[in-house]
Amino acid sequence: MSISCLSPAICRQARLSRDPRFDGRFFVGVHSTGIYCRPVCPAVSASERNVQYFASAAAAAAAGLRPCLRCRPESAPGSSAWRGTRTTLERAMRLIEQGALNGDTSQAVEQLAQRLGISSRWLRKLFNDALGTSPLQYAIYCRLLFAKQLLHETSMPVTQIALACGFNSIRRFNEVFQQRLQLPPTAIRRRSSTETSQTHITLFLSYRPPYAWQQLRHFLQWRSVADMEWFEHQGQQGYGRTLRVRQLQQQLRGWFFAVDEPKQHRFRVEVALVAEDSLALLPMWLQCLRQILDLDAEPAVIHGRLSALQHLLPELQLQLGLRLPGCGSVAEAGIRAILGQQVSVKQATKLLRQLLQQTGENLLINGRHCVFFPEPTALTDELCATLPMPQSRQQTLLRLARYLQTADTPMPPDERPLADWLTLKGIGPWTVAYAAMRGLSAPDILLSGDLVVRKQLLQLLPDPAVKIEVALQQIAKMAAPWGSYLTLNLWQQAAADDTCNDNRRSNIEA
Repeated sequence: MSISCLSPAICRQARLSRDPRFDGRFFVGVHSTGIYCRPVCPAVSASERNVQYFASAAAAAAAGLRPCLRCRPESAPGSSAWRGTRTTLERAMRLIEQGALNGDTSQAVEQLAQRLGISSRWLRKLFNDALGTSPLQYAIYCRLLFAKQLLHETSMPVTQIALACGFNSIRRFNEVFQQRLQLPPTAIRRRSSTETSQTHITLFLSYRPPYAWQQLRHFLQWRSVADMEWFEHQGQQGYGRTLRVRQLQQQLRGWFFAVDEPKQHRFRVEVALVAEDSLALLPMWLQCLRQILDLDAEPAVIHGRLSALQHLLPELQLQLGLRLPGCGSVAEAGIRAILGQQVSVKQATKLLRQLLQQTGENLLINGRHCVFFPEPTALTDELCATLPMPQSRQQTLLRLARYLQTADTPMPPDERPLADWLTLKGIGPWTVAYAAMRGLSAPDILLSGDLVVRKQLLQLLPDPAVKIEVALQQIAKMAAPWGSYLTLNLWQQAAADDTCNDNRRSNIEA
C-alpha cells in the first residue's frame, strides 16, 4: 500500500535519521527479516532494497509481516493525516479501535455500517482500498496490538487481558495471537511478577514532539474542578482526572494521572479502574484519554499549514506543539460551554464546581476520592434552578440535558450531529463549535464567535479597513483543516500580549 502524503524519499530520510516527528505516520516493513518497525526503531537500519513503507500497522500485517519486539509498533502515536479529516473511514477506524467489532461476526459489520450510514459492502471496500484488509481483520489486529501493549507494560493476568481486548476465551486469544503475530503471548511477558492487579496499571503513551505540555496543563488547570481533576500526585507534577465511558448497559469508571517524559516523547500514565465495571471497555476508555491529551496530533504538519497565515497576519505568533485540550465527553463540553456563555472563565468554572458538588458521583478508587462529571439525567429542574445564573441559561442547560437523554436516535451522544443542538433555544454556533472542539477534538474549529479570538484578529490584521467577517472567511479557509489549533494560538497570543485578562468574557452568544 502506498502512502499518498509522504514520498518514499521522505520516508527513507525519516527512518535513517529516526526522526520522532514521523513516528506513527508510517511503518517500515523489512522483507528480509519478516518484521515491520516504527521509523524510530533503534535497530540497525535495513538496506533500502529490502524495505517497504506502509501507512498503518494493519497494512504491514496484511503483507505478512510481524511487529518488531524492540520498537513495539503498537506503542506508536496514532495518525489521522492519511485517513483524511472526519471521513467515513476515519470514523469507522475510531469505532473499531474502541471495540465496535468485538463480536467478530458479519452481523457486527452490518451494525457498524448502519451506524456510519453506509452499506457493509462499501465499508469493506473502504478498508480494502486503504489498508488491504477487511474491517473484521483490522479489528482483530487492533485488539492483538492492544493485548501486546498490556503484556509488555502491565502485570494484568492474561485472562483479563484477553477479556479487555474483546476475546471471549483464553483459548481463542492464544490461538489468534500465535497465528497473527507469529509468537505466543508468553514470549511477550518475559518478566515475572507477583502482582496481578487488573484495575491499577501503568501504561506508556507516545506522541510526536514537540508537545507544549505546560500550555495544555495551564489551560486545564484554570478550568479544573477539585477531585475531578488534579495536577500533583505522589510528589509528581502532571495531569489527572476521572473518566467514565458507557456502551449500552456497560460502563467503565476510573482515573488516570499523566506525567510527561519529554526525552522519550511519551507520557507515563497511571490508571486506576473500578473493579466491578466492564474491563471490555478499556480500549474505549484509553481512546478517550488519548483524545483529552491530543496525543495523535501532528505538530509539524499543523505548523506548516498555519505558517501560511503569516503572509496575511504578519504579527501572528505560532507556537509549535500546542494540543487541543479535550473533555471527558461531548456532553461535558456542551455543559461547560453553556455555563461559560457571556461570563468569564473564572465565573464559569465556579458554576461548574457548584454543579459537581451537587450532582457529581463520588467514589473511592485505589485510595483516591474521586468525583465524576454528572450524567445528563442528574440535571433536573430543581438542580438547574439553584445555579446562580440567568433563568434563560438555566433553561438552556435543562434543554440540552433533556435532549441528550431523549434524542430519537440509537447513536451515543458523541456520535449525534452537533448541528442538531442549534434547534435548542439558547444554543448558538459558539456553543456548538466549542463542544465540537473540546468534546470531539474536531481539528478545524475557528471560534469566530469568541470575543478574544475576534479581538486578537482585529489587532493582527494589518489593514484596519478590511471587514472582519470577510477576513474571518479567508483566514478559516487558509487555516483548514487545523482551525482549532489557530484558535488555541490566538488565545495564547492574547494572553501573552496581555490584551485580555482572567475575567474576560469568552463568547458573544445570548
